[in-house]
Amino acid sequence: MLFLQLLVSFFLLLLPLLLSILFLTRASTPKKQSSPPPSTTTSLPRSYPIIGSFLAVLANRNRSLQWISDIVQVSPSATYVLHRNFATRMGNLFPQSLKDLLGNGIFNVDGESWKFQRQLASHEFNTKSLRKFVETVVDTEISDRLIPILSSAAASGTVLDFQDILERFAFDNICKIAFGFDPAYLLPSLPQTKFAQAFEESVIISGDRFRAVIPLVWKIKKLLNIGSEKRLRIAVSEVQEFAKNVIREKKHELREKSSLDSVDLLSRFLSSGHSDENFVTDIVISFILAGRDTTSAALTWYLWLLSKNPHVESEVLKEINEKSEAPVFDEVKDMVYTHASLCESMRLYPPVPSDSKEAVNDDVLPDGTVVKKGMRVIYIPYAMGRSEALWGKDWAEFKPERWLERDEAENRHWRFVGRDAYTYPVFQAGPRICLGKEMAFLQMKRVLAGVLRKFKVVPIIEEGIEPEFVPQLAAKMKGGLPVRIVERDEKE
Repeated sequence: MLFLQLLVSFFLLLLPLLLSILFLTRASTPKKQSSPPPSTTTSLPRSYPIIGSFLAVLANRNRSLQWISDIVQVSPSATYVLHRNFATRMGNLFPQSLKDLLGNGIFNVDGESWKFQRQLASHEFNTKSLRKFVETVVDTEISDRLIPILSSAAASGTVLDFQDILERFAFDNICKIAFGFDPAYLLPSLPQTKFAQAFEESVIISGDRFRAVIPLVWKIKKLLNIGSEKRLRIAVSEVQEFAKNVIREKKHELREKSSLDSVDLLSRFLSSGHSDENFVTDIVISFILAGRDTTSAALTWYLWLLSKNPHVESEVLKEINEKSEAPVFDEVKDMVYTHASLCESMRLYPPVPSDSKEAVNDDVLPDGTVVKKGMRVIYIPYAMGRSEALWGKDWAEFKPERWLERDEAENRHWRFVGRDAYTYPVFQAGPRICLGKEMAFLQMKRVLAGVLRKFKVVPIIEEGIEPEFVPQLAAKMKGGLPVRIVERDEKE
């Protein structure tokens, strides 16, 4: 009897895999005529016993974000219960998928462990000394590395992948802020450093795990230590070993000093008594992940949108030039139109296009949707930012003015009008709202002020073609953002 139960369980686990092989085999058969254009209407997926909506999920695996967003748009309450297959429903996929990379870091734990790390990080993020350190790091990276590379490209007519440039810029910044270590990833030679490459591979494969239609596949590969799972093991090992070496050096450095003169996050954690190597490694790697891809993704899509909307670029440039003589803090604080345009860009192209939570108890949503304990609840900033109900009939327009109103005292000045975090969850909401939100805006505005004041960034993309939005752990632009750099005329 026990053998029969095990056999049935094994068959249920393999059923989705067998169906996917059958589906892919049929899909790969050449057709004599081209497929019809996609329908302009989206139907809700069918659900079957045991496999749920697995066939629909599989059919839309290469456009899952847009597919789920379409389902949300046609659902009367903007909520839909997607029935996953038997094998997928077992366990919380997010922490399982990212466990090897993030360990027990703040983004991969719940309960008391999360609460402790949140309180610890919140205290450090709210210090004036850290803000000043961030400003110094960002400004140094802009003046010493980013601007010289752009000046050289402008003089030579070289085409740059600006997405790559921004990712390198963000990686240098977050490593300095988190570790006090400079990977020098944004040098004129655009080097391929071992730590950066290992981190990138770890993120890509971990993200592929999370989006896997059949998680059993990567789990088997991990068990057998083959393919992508073998590469992930090697990459994560390199990332962790590098991090631990930096931590050991920092501990030695702090022991040799009578007072703390380093203000990076690692020095702060170690000086506050948190010296466990694994704990500090996990939390610092989590912050590198958060700070590396999000700001670079946001700025990549922003610069593309700016090139398509010259009237917005004109207003942003006008504001930047007006603030050019102001101190750094005042300049960033008063860049109201630029702030609004960044918010508007992230509404359409959020750096983290979807996120999920696991229900700890049974609940019922306001629209009557029943949520059972252990169910995975996904919210989709990408779909919410394109909702007519939330943003009006002009939701498709890149319109910074929707975030602004004229100051009643001085009619010529704008005043920023934010949206609540549950309408605009780009930085999450509630207890888990992003600790680095202000740091991210500071960095993005400083980059825009430094770059746009001197250069015009001209994307080399065919007119009428929209780049493909690739939803990894943080959204990317497929193929990068090829641009030419043009020095601005002083009169502009």
